Amino acid sequence: MNILEWWPLVDAKTRGWLIEHNGEPMPPHVIADIMAVTGGTTDSNWWAGESADGPQLSDEAVDWIEAVANDEEPTTG
Repeated sequence: MNILEWWPLVDAKTRGWLIEHNGEPMPPHVIADIMAVTGGTTDSNWWAGESADGPQLSDEAVDWIEAVANDEEPTTG
């Protein structure tokens, strides 16, 4: 499932955290919410995987979220 599909399904708290902390490693509650709505699947276009600091989204996903945060039309996720 890509970000365009799961974004509206996660709760507002998760979307808010992702906007406010865009590009940062994700805490467990954000990962759990995303995994719950995606059925545990991770699309390589938005999931960069683990870093030394924790799970992170891809640069493409970070750019997509930034566009949403700026009320711009994001590229297809």
